[in-house]
Amino acid sequence: MHKRRGYATIAALTTVVVLICGAIYLGVGAAQGRTAVRTPANAPAVWVGTWSAAPVMAAATEPGTARIAAGRSIRNVVHTSIGGAAARITLSNLLGRRPLEIAHVSLAVRAGRGPEAVPATLRRVTFRGAEAVTIAAGGQSVSDPVVLEIPYDSDLLVTVHAADGPVTIHPRARQTSYIADGDRTQDAGGDAYTGRTRAWHHLTAVDVLTRDASGAVVVVGDSITDGVTSTPDANRRWPDALADRLGHRGASHYGVLNQGISGNRLLAEGRGPSTLARFDRDVLGRSGARTVIVAIGINDLLHTPRTPTADMITAGFAELTQRAHAHGLRVMGATLLPCGGHRRCTPAVESVRDQVNAIVRAGGVFDAVVDFDRALRDPYAPNRLRPRYDSGDHLHPSDAGYARMANAVDPARL
Repeated sequence: MHKRRGYATIAALTTVVVLICGAIYLGVGAAQGRTAVRTPANAPAVWVGTWSAAPVMAAATEPGTARIAAGRSIRNVVHTSIGGAAARITLSNLLGRRPLEIAHVSLAVRAGRGPEAVPATLRRVTFRGAEAVTIAAGGQSVSDPVVLEIPYDSDLLVTVHAADGPVTIHPRARQTSYIADGDRTQDAGGDAYTGRTRAWHHLTAVDVLTRDASGAVVVVGDSITDGVTSTPDANRRWPDALADRLGHRGASHYGVLNQGISGNRLLAEGRGPSTLARFDRDVLGRSGARTVIVAIGINDLLHTPRTPTADMITAGFAELTQRAHAHGLRVMGATLLPCGGHRRCTPAVESVRDQVNAIVRAGGVFDAVVDFDRALRDPYAPNRLRPRYDSGDHLHPSDAGYARMANAVDPARL
């Protein structure tokens, strides 16, 4: 009996040592900027993005967000595409003109559909070992690893309490996040979170440490990728539907990172910098990136005073492909969706769109092509979206249209 107790004690101590060693391995890898570390079992593990959102604007310029002030806690709700044994987050002050002082941050798995956390999963997030971090204007900060089992296809709560400083956001998130007065980062309950917001604040990325994922697919695009007409709080953007497909492919599944910005253009500044200008920041810098899907260009045709030519659009595509190849990434390009019936979709726009799609289909621009145009167009009126795939504005897809887009992507070509 005493011997058994002795063995149990030794086993318990061994477990503690293994966990501590695991934390040390994780911490050292993060401090040295490595993208791969080794677990205590000596099996390889890598950092791969499970969620991301492109920074777009400062909160003060977005209607309805002026009340997001210093001294409040923002509980961001984000949806994972893959899981892992640990997580790290990226906080941004990209659009701030002065330093951002973050006092406390927490991470938890969401319980239910509100701001409540699963109590056993609530973790403090640190930065170089400290709970507080100051982020310089135009900068960002990546957290230390948080040892927590991150589930696939689930919601996380990343709660940020800013002591002072500007707020960089991603608006039109199609996801409700929550606001509380004071420092409520360690609240598992949601009673204090009486405010609501439809923007993600400060947070631009969540990575997981995983042995299972084959890497990340980064989708760069405009409002169609951002999912502006998808059902709120339902994760029905087409990259979400793609993540569901890829997540069920066993050991070959991928994280899917949505870098769409509503109003974004390929060639010129629109809502946010052009895709050409933000490509390095929003795509090439993503953890574990293996493949890029480029789904951009319709806003260049609809919202530019002088409509660019097809050659100008496809030359922009070719530049993105070359830059991705220089970083070892594969590129899949998408044809432009029909826009017939939209007030800005003139015959001139439709002519250029057809030319762009013909060049993309012919090959030589991208490594692979996903033909969203053929997948969603009305067979009886090819310049229009099929009615069941049309959200009603004749430009953005419905939930069914977004699901159809995801199904048009051939996983074998990724």
